[in-house]
Amino acid sequence: MPEQPFQSEFLRVMQDRGYIHQISHPEELDEAASKGVVTGYIGYDATAPSLHVGNLITIMMLRRLQQTGHKPIVIVGGGTTKVGDPSGKDETRQLRTHDEIQANIASQKQAFARFLNFGDGPTDAVMVDNDEWLSKLGYIDFLREYGVHFTINRMLAFDSVKLRLDREQPLTFIEFNYMLMQATDFLELNRRYGCVLQMGGSDQWGNILNGVELIRRVDQKPAFALTTPLLATASGAKMGKTAQGAVWLNADLLSAYDYWQFWRNTEDGDVGRFLKLYTDLPLDEIARLEALPGAEINDAKKVLANEATTLLHGAEEAAKAAAAAEAAFERGTLSADLPTHEVPAAELEAGIVLAALFEAAGLAASRGEARRLAQGGGLRVNDKAESDANRLVTEADVVDGVVKLAAGKKKIVLVKPV
Repeated sequence: MPEQPFQSEFLRVMQDRGYIHQISHPEELDEAASKGVVTGYIGYDATAPSLHVGNLITIMMLRRLQQTGHKPIVIVGGGTTKVGDPSGKDETRQLRTHDEIQANIASQKQAFARFLNFGDGPTDAVMVDNDEWLSKLGYIDFLREYGVHFTINRMLAFDSVKLRLDREQPLTFIEFNYMLMQATDFLELNRRYGCVLQMGGSDQWGNILNGVELIRRVDQKPAFALTTPLLATASGAKMGKTAQGAVWLNADLLSAYDYWQFWRNTEDGDVGRFLKLYTDLPLDEIARLEALPGAEINDAKKVLANEATTLLHGAEEAAKAAAAAEAAFERGTLSADLPTHEVPAAELEAGIVLAALFEAAGLAASRGEARRLAQGGGLRVNDKAESDANRLVTEADVVDGVVKLAAGKKKIVLVKPV
């Protein structure tokens, strides 16, 4: 949306750092944020044991809300995950059991605590599970109380529904109910916590507006929507997706070193934008960094990697990752903080196909990709380029207790026999 002269610090920060795509009732929201504490929320369904970098921009939106003196609510979707959000999906999500959902919620919580301050104060963050109210709704009561405020005509016009139907992909009736459940969340949070703002990605605009309109229609109270652009990298790739899969926020699924490397490998054209969105650096410092000429932009990428990794994993882990990267790529030495992949000594004694080892170590998404790396000169064993991805890696390749594997110039894993 075009820039506006906002009065509230919250909307000025959100605008200056590039978070805003759409706002409903912008003047009203700006006034509310200028006069007092605004309570806002974002919901996260528990479809996996960890959130990933694709979710990080919305977590940072909650961080900005809190940093500018307002109160964030994290909704964990114990209820909505039982249905599944159809937004942006061509296929029906796999339904998960209650126990699976609760286990995912417990695992996801650790990431939020890195970015938000939780507590009982007026601007402290709170975490709420929407299963508290959604699972208690009787279906007939739900339809009578909330269903009357939604028309099929309008629901069919929303992108989350329309795109699925346009592609002739099935949309189940249970998924069709998702947007009603999300609107009910907003109404419930408004009544329980005085929450007036829901934020999310731009693909959630229609779902969020449903909640805004439900609150305004049923309780005649103000409510607002704010969405951020769906991010792609400068080359058009989906943010947070790599050949090796999702960039997880939980350290047990992705090491601090690999997380640091993800940010270090940012495309030149994305450095300034990502510094604004994913770090707390002042805007004047970001302007200086993104203006660095030529190869010096790599210094800005290291700052981005250090700052982003510090937010999630802490300053000590970020420093270790930076030192390990410098040792491996600039001095050619190994560090104990490099990622490791353990293999049974007996397997190494018998010999492991190099392509299979690269796949198992997470350096290639498949054996086919490992072979393509080898053909392009990007597959290395102990710093030596390997053109034959089918050759066997054996005990003879172990140097100082490990085999050093590298994919391209930026990714290293130490294979350790156990």
